[in-house]
Amino acid sequence: MGDVAKGFAALGHPRRLEILQHLLLERSCCCGQVVARLDLAQSTVSQHLRVLVDAGLVKQAAQGQKSLFTVELAAFEQLQAELARLSACCVEKA
Repeated sequence: MGDVAKGFAALGHPRRLEILQHLLLERSCCCGQVVARLDLAQSTVSQHLRVLVDAGLVKQAAQGQKSLFTVELAAFEQLQAELARLSACCVEKA
């Protein structure tokens, strides 16, 4: 349950949602590409990416001197399943 809570907490910032959307569209990209797309400071993007990586929602892989970031789809499936479970509980009680 801790991983799920950490995942939901990571999604609680609108800029991280924008970064995730960008990563989903591009499949993978480096921090500089996110910076250029969202017009944010590199340090801000790096911090948001670190939160997403720590929550298990994004994978980081070294490619030469850069790091490539990709969305960890299995983690999203887990969050989706948990949200569906919580929703079903609410619907049953209504």
